[in-house]
Amino acid sequence: MECDVPAFSAGDDEISEILKNSKVIAVVGLSPKPERPSHGVSAYMQAQGYRIIPVNPGHDRILGEKAYKSLREVPGAVDIVNIFREPAAVPAIVEEAIEKKARAVWMQEGIVHNEAAQKARAAGLAVVMNKCIYKEHARRR
Repeated sequence: MECDVPAFSAGDDEISEILKNSKVIAVVGLSPKPERPSHGVSAYMQAQGYRIIPVNPGHDRILGEKAYKSLREVPGAVDIVNIFREPAAVPAIVEEAIEKKARAVWMQEGIVHNEAAQKARAAGLAVVMNKCIYKEHARRR
């Protein structure tokens, strides 16, 4: 069930730890359009030294990186699955993040899905909901 208010989300210390100890961010819903929030946020994170892996079935390359149709197709390990999709898409993405053994699921501002978040936490993933990874990173610099 979707809700507008997160039942829980990682606190400041856990968010700091996630950002400090992560290197690879798979961005589900990354747009190639510079005016879209997913593009600007991902370009910023890339400039900060994170490897960005675009997950968008409609494109071959975004931000100079090979894009994948789904999280399942991404080779290698992923630290953070950053979600820029509507809440209804979150449960399937969380399933893939669990299968991928990601360390964290990050739902951007405006994205909350408590059931999916509970499932991710039960599988051992850190969960951040309704927060912008760019803003959280920038305020810790």
